[in-house]
Amino acid sequence: MMPFLYFPEDKTEYIPAIITLIIFMIAASVVMYLFYKRSKKEEQVFNETYEQSLNEQQQNEEN
Repeated sequence: MMPFLYFPEDKTEYIPAIITLIIFMIAASVVMYLFYKRSKKEEQVFNETYEQSLNEQQQNEEN
């Protein structure tokens, strides 16, 4: 076995690493949810602001 790898005999030493992993996974999920929610709000504001320009652009593309 490689000398730089460390696998503890006492498996309870894995508990802090698992807890840390779970905390980071939950935090990453929350951040992704907030990004998604914010992106939807920005898309709505953009569409409301430039709705007339977007409609004109689509009509020009159809003709």
